[in-house]
Amino acid sequence: MSYTEQNIRMITDLSEAPGASGFEDAVLDVVRRELDGICSFEEDKLRNLYIYRKNHDGKKPVLMFDAHGDEVGFMIHSIKPNGTLRFVELGSMNPRGLAASEVLVRNVSGEYIRGTIGLRPPHFSNGDHSQSLDISSFAIDIGARSAREAAEDFGAAIGEPAVPATRCVFDEKHGLFFGKTFDCRIGVAAMIAAFRELDGLDLPFDVVGVVSSQEEVGDRGIEVAVNKVRPDIAICFEGCPADDTFTEEYAIQTALKGGPMFRYIDRSVICSPRYQRWVLDMAKQNSIKAQASVREGGGNNGAVVNLSGKGVPVVVAGVPVRYIHSTSGITSYEDFESTAKLAALIAKELTPEIFDTF
Repeated sequence: MSYTEQNIRMITDLSEAPGASGFEDAVLDVVRRELDGICSFEEDKLRNLYIYRKNHDGKKPVLMFDAHGDEVGFMIHSIKPNGTLRFVELGSMNPRGLAASEVLVRNVSGEYIRGTIGLRPPHFSNGDHSQSLDISSFAIDIGARSAREAAEDFGAAIGEPAVPATRCVFDEKHGLFFGKTFDCRIGVAAMIAAFRELDGLDLPFDVVGVVSSQEEVGDRGIEVAVNKVRPDIAICFEGCPADDTFTEEYAIQTALKGGPMFRYIDRSVICSPRYQRWVLDMAKQNSIKAQASVREGGGNNGAVVNLSGKGVPVVVAGVPVRYIHSTSGITSYEDFESTAKLAALIAKELTPEIFDTF
């Protein structure tokens, strides 16, 4: 497989951009840069970014592309007397991977400073090596020695966001990205690539993109976005949890390098069955890898989209990611590319007549 430097840089920059829920500004900057000259943009007060193709008609039915821009992160709750920072979650992080992780904490000047999620060394355990994995027992250490120093010298303050400090690395030999927040930045990347492929084409649907905010804290941004876009049909891009390293072989439904995963159901949504079947059949007919799943947990923006207006047909194109909601994950260039290619093909092939069958 051949890789483009543009896509590698884009995915790396999206992965590393700090964007905890409600603080997605840096992510939107990358999106604007990548689609500059191809699309126009509009931003609302929740940090939803709306993307319009240059030949946006405004009179056609609307196919909405959605990918959420936020990541699971933290917010500073308080500063302890010793200068460490108590924090709460923005979203749900796997606590088993947090101890001793490096993080970036935004200070009152808007600068992201480094910190470490502190863990008591074993030398002070008195033989008891069991430490609570409850988030409330952790604290972020930015190197301050007192609450005064943390606030005055480092600029720490309550209400500021923090995110993992993980760098994104691309293994060209194996076509793999190692980094943070591929949920849903790899979905954002696939949406951008799909827009590039559709550039200049005359389509029967207006394709409108949304980089939605605050998905990790309850699908908040998309509730506003659907009222503005008023889609007739939608594709929600995701970075979805791969299950191929811990599931019995017969039950694996989201494997790395297996193509985008289209769920029939999760806790939040039953994806539109006729639309889902059309997409999976089209993938097979065009030799694009895709896989399907019946999810027993999870949820996504598709549930909100599906129940908006008079009911919107929706599918969720999930790029497989190993170890989401942790400080480090793995995803593949191949799955990113297949997802973008299939999404663009849906936009090219969808007609009002096909839509009516859904």
